[in-house]
Amino acid sequence: MEIIDGNQVATALIEELKAEVSTISGRKPCLALVRVGEDPASVSYVRKKEKTAAEIGISSRVILPPVSISQSELVALIDGLNADHSVDGILVQSPLPKQIDELAIFRRVRPEKDVDGFHTLNLGKIAQEDESGFVSCTPAGILELLRRSQVDLNGKHVVVLGRSLIVGKPVALLALQKKAGANGTVTICHSGTRNLAEITRQADVLIAAIGRPEFVTADMVKPGVVVIDVGVNRVSDPTRKTGYRLTGDVHFPGVSPLASKITPVPGGVGPMTVAMLMKNTVKAHRLGNLARSG
Repeated sequence: MEIIDGNQVATALIEELKAEVSTISGRKPCLALVRVGEDPASVSYVRKKEKTAAEIGISSRVILPPVSISQSELVALIDGLNADHSVDGILVQSPLPKQIDELAIFRRVRPEKDVDGFHTLNLGKIAQEDESGFVSCTPAGILELLRRSQVDLNGKHVVVLGRSLIVGKPVALLALQKKAGANGTVTICHSGTRNLAEITRQADVLIAAIGRPEFVTADMVKPGVVVIDVGVNRVSDPTRKTGYRLTGDVHFPGVSPLASKITPVPGGVGPMTVAMLMKNTVKAHRLGNLARSG
């Protein structure tokens, strides 16, 4: 059994991006990070993104509107960033306050600055295999992890647990694409799937993204399976200072002995999400320059 080390792969990707950005003359890529409110997880995530951007040479602009901001005020803020030619990528950190329609805000970001890959147009471009769009960062990170771990999906049965717009649907579309590293046969399972374990046991590659701690157990996988665990769940653990431990959607102790390769939690998919955000920002800068020069 091989542990797929997301930290190691993300570090390699960040070094590649650092080298690429160092060759850019003139204005460097710029990422605008919009965080509304003081949700502790959001504060931590935005700080991590800001730090990684600085390491690569990407400039970041952190915008902190008040938690009381209205929908129209946030739309106006996004529109201002859309019109700002010095900003290449825009990320609106979720969750947003209850008075905000998240989906409407994500769609308000212009597709060419949508480095989070949530815009309808960018999701459509995945379906059409149009590489000019932006793939949401976690699915893109999963495919990058598989590629760099020498897992070729060609002809493999890929089972995706979860159908969210953030992970399940886009990663299924990516695995289906008719290109090197993909071309898999994909099954999507969800809460309404019957005989779930029968299907997951057929998986050559199992991608678990359902947000239920340690849901996938040893009896749900076949020997030799490649397991990508996308879940990050807090489980109560009074033996720890924090009072909780982080676990994935996969019961690691039971499943890992059966797997040929598996991602841990933490240290698997998570680090790739930030790295792919940076990759998308550099791509947005490149495409924006081409569009302006054309």
